[in-house]
Amino acid sequence: MINVEKRDKVDIVSFTVIKINALITDEIREEINRLSGTSNSKIIINLKGVEYIDSSGFSCLLSIMRSVRNNYGIIKFVNPEPGVLELLNMLHLDTVFHIFNDL
Repeated sequence: MINVEKRDKVDIVSFTVIKINALITDEIREEINRLSGTSNSKIIINLKGVEYIDSSGFSCLLSIMRSVRNNYGIIKFVNPEPGVLELLNMLHLDTVFHIFNDL
């Protein structure tokens, strides 16, 4: 469900599922907590292929963002699908997350 690729000193997290919901949020949290366990971690969340994120998914993303930032790390979100980007905008999370169209 979750893939992690290391490029230079950046961890790129991508998903093999089209929905981020309560079924995978625990796995996402565990993986991001593992990656951000050290200070100054750099993490990119690649949302390519993720067509839907429910409230538990957004809660998870907010939680991991706070966790990474509390460890003086950087987290960015890239490649959101149009439906996910629309939800991010509607919920005003585009002002909270650092979102980019591509890597």
